[in-house]
This record gives sequence, C-alpha cells and structure tokens, in this order.
Amino acid sequence: MDQTTQHASKAASSLQSASRERLFGHLAMLLFSALIAGSFSFGGLAAQHMDAAPLMLWRYLLTVLVMAALAFGVFRAPLEFPKEYWRFLILGGLIAFYMLTMFIALEFTDPVSTGAVFTLMPLLSAGFALLFLGQRTRSGVLVALVIAAVGAVWVIFRGSIEAILSFDIGRGEMIFFAGVAAHAAYVPLIRKFGRGENAVAFGFWVTVASALCLLPFGARELVATDFSALPLTVYLAVAYLAIVTTALTFLLLQYASMRLPAPKVLGYGYLTPSFIIILEGLLGHGWPPAAVFAGAFLTACGLAAMARLPD
Repeated sequence: MDQTTQHASKAASSLQSASRERLFGHLAMLLFSALIAGSFSFGGLAAQHMDAAPLMLWRYLLTVLVMAALAFGVFRAPLEFPKEYWRFLILGGLIAFYMLTMFIALEFTDPVSTGAVFTLMPLLSAGFALLFLGQRTRSGVLVALVIAAVGAVWVIFRGSIEAILSFDIGRGEMIFFAGVAAHAAYVPLIRKFGRGENAVAFGFWVTVASALCLLPFGARELVATDFSALPLTVYLAVAYLAIVTTALTFLLLQYASMRLPAPKVLGYGYLTPSFIIILEGLLGHGWPPAAVFAGAFLTACGLAAMARLPD
C-alpha cells in the first residue's frame, strides 16, 4: 500500500469516526429532551410543597454529591481545584440565573408564555456561537430551526390561533428572555471554556458553582424547612430533578456540545413540549386535540432536516 492510499484510508476512517460521533451527539440530545420533559411533571409535584429557591438549592446540593461520586468515584478523575476557576463561576452563574428567572417570570406570566419565549433560545445560541467561537450557522440549519420553532409554538399554544394572537409581551416574558439568553450563551461557552478536563469533573465544578450562586436565595428557607412533614413524592421528585434532570442531562449536554454546533444542540429543546404531551397522556392526564400533534410532527421534521444538514 503506497503513501497516498494510506492517507486516503486514514482520512476515510477519520470521517467515519466524526460522523459516528455526530450521530451519538444527536441521540444524546434526543434523550436529553425526553428526560427534561419528565422534570416538568415531577417538578410540579415538588413545587406544591416548597418554594422555588430552596427547592432549586436542595436539588443542586444533591447534584453536587451525585456528580462528586461519578467524577471521583466511578470515573476516578483527580480531585484538584480547577485552574481558571472563574470559568465555572460564569457557567454555574448562567445556569443559576436561568433557573431563577424562570420561576420569577412565572409570578408574572404563565407557562405557555414562557414556553413561547423559550423557542428563541436556539437562534440566540447561534448568535452567541458566532460571537464566542466564530462558529457560523448554515442558512439551511437556521431554516430547519425556524420550522421546528413554528411546530413547537403550535404545540405550546395547543393548536389555537386565538391563543397565539393574544400573546402579550409583559414583565414576565422580558425577565425570562434574560434567562433564556443566559442559557443560550452557556452552550457555546462549554466548548470555549473546555481545557481538556474530564467531562464529569468539569460538570462537578459547574454544579458546585451553581449551588454557590443559589445559596443567597434559598439557604435560609431550606434550613427552616420541616423535612419530616414533606410527603414521599417530594423526595422522589427532588431525586429525579437532581440525578436525572441535572446530573445526567448535564453529561448529555456536555457530550453533545463538544460534537455539534450550539444551535443544533439547543434545537432539540423544541421537542420537550411534545414529549411532555406524550408523558402526560401516558400518565392518564388526558390527550390534546389532534391538531396539536401536527405541530409535534412539524417540529420533528424540522429537527430531522437539521440533523442531516452539514455542520
């Protein structure tokens, strides 16, 4: 085998490997969307018995323990204080800010309106990816994202034209928009701030920073909580939020962010409303009108087209 053939063989092998990595990145984000959908049902159970700030702090403190066990127990990452620790303060602060604005916004508006604002996240992420990484989003990907967003909006508003036309931008929507922008910046910054660290150890320090940022808002109420009076459903909900929705989804997001452009990563968030509808139906909480499933199908088509387009 001559050198030219060897180089061609290596190039083909490298392309196949990269293609496989991208496929796994898409599958990771598909699972991410399904797991996030479950958090709405479980989170709603816990929110009936606790305020948002202490509840979020509790879940992140538990997540710190879970991530520590994974990073330093299972994956045997070296336990050492990270260099350039400011990276984690920024990332953790962005996530904490997103969580807080989401709950604060719900004091002024409703989940449907916040869901509509959420659809701006992938497009905002495309702008941040260009700003932070010089990562340009292909026009075809942007078109696919817009198609997926239209389907997601249709699902969020339950297929009602009247509800869409009556959407009003108020204080709650503006507050949540700031949080959505913070989360949109988070994904490209994961790649920018990565220094080749163990992914799980990286996630541990981000959750530590998130918990630190949440301490001033929820520590006093959390200490004053009568845990013996809380029903078992709250403990199960917090366990799901901490272990599945926070720890596992962080690893999936981390994995995909290193293999896919930021807009493609966050585009999968458009599937969350559809997964919520399916989960609520399976739990016996009723199914929506058939028109809503048309929006879910449109979202799936947009994301499928996006996944097939070149990065």
